[in-house]
Amino acid sequence: MLASMKARRIAIVVKGYPRLSETFIAQEILALEQRGLDLEIWSLRHPTERAVHPMHKAIKAPVTYLPEYLYEEPLRVLRGGVWSLRQKGFGRAMRAFWGDLKRDFTANRVRRLGQAFVMAREMPEDVGHLHVHYLHTPASVVRYAALLTGRTWTFSAHAKDIWTTPDWEKREKIAEALWGVTCTAQGAGNLQSLSRPERVSLVYHGLDLSRFPSPPEGRPARNGVNPRDPVRIVSVGRAVAKKGYGDLIKALAALPQDLHWRFAHVGGGELLASLKKQAQEAGIADRVAFLGAKAQPDIISLLREADLFVLPSKEARSGDRDGLPNVIMEAASQGLAIVATDFAGIPEFIRDDLEGRLVPPGDWEALSNAVNLLARDPERRKSLGDAAFSRLRREFSMEGGIDVLEARLRAVTQSPTREPERV
Repeated sequence: MLASMKARRIAIVVKGYPRLSETFIAQEILALEQRGLDLEIWSLRHPTERAVHPMHKAIKAPVTYLPEYLYEEPLRVLRGGVWSLRQKGFGRAMRAFWGDLKRDFTANRVRRLGQAFVMAREMPEDVGHLHVHYLHTPASVVRYAALLTGRTWTFSAHAKDIWTTPDWEKREKIAEALWGVTCTAQGAGNLQSLSRPERVSLVYHGLDLSRFPSPPEGRPARNGVNPRDPVRIVSVGRAVAKKGYGDLIKALAALPQDLHWRFAHVGGGELLASLKKQAQEAGIADRVAFLGAKAQPDIISLLREADLFVLPSKEARSGDRDGLPNVIMEAASQGLAIVATDFAGIPEFIRDDLEGRLVPPGDWEALSNAVNLLARDPERRKSLGDAAFSRLRREFSMEGGIDVLEARLRAVTQSPTREPERV
């Protein structure tokens, strides 16, 4: 056990690395590393995308991949299990595991225990603290590994992990972690209601504006009148239910015939084929381009060339929802007018008719109307885009959040292990 170990190094644990859709995690790791924290990365999955962001290439922390499926590396899992069996924390880890398994009897629980065995055995001795992104499955691995080894752990919760994880599980994990942060007021309120409020803090990701060019000067004043120079509408996000792209296809199809426009979507996702079919059936496939996943430089170029950014987030049937999507702040970094939904963490940054236009989630008719009005009004687009950029620079830069995380993580590198709370 490492009960008295001081965390000279910190392990950052993620579900997958690198991932194009998680620029906020890469941004945070790089910033903490540049401030002198000694980090290493542990990932539950291997990457599934070929492209990477420049941030990923700049990160120097070594990466260790756990077996995504236990049967793929049986000897590694067996060694981890045998090693764990001899540890003083084995009983505590197994009690936590059995408590979880009784309430959620799934193969996923067994997989997380096996990954924790491997992590606990292979973690270098000079790593004394674990910080995990996402409070659902990655935090289960970290929780079991921490119990096995006596290490401390903390968490960053985001969106899906908050809204789809049972309250009992969140409550127990929050009690065992030293502290946690999350990136929206809604999410913070949910987690604080399950613990002492001071255990979970609101820390916005913000945006590292040093990685982005200044907004372009003199965007063309397109108004949809010229068919040879249509209004350019863009969105960036995974093609999944919570992004609301089905509503956007309906909204685009309902735009008046005299408005000339083109739409480009960037992102992968399970619903991509369905959205392409929907666009075809709606008769707008010739004006819609699905570009797939792109690295950040390509996304920035697209944002600079666009006139309007749209993201119609809503709650999925599974309960999954967005936090404050980084892509909205990225659009604001380029002074781009934004149409989004009054949902999740979005209105914490975009206020209706001040920094953008917000419509009710799931209301494709209101979405279509907002897009139509802004597409025809380049002066209003410029006013909203300027206001969004100003608020981003003033209140949502990365530095404030990184200051908090740096201070807290430096504090745990100087603190011995704390006993978890009882729940």
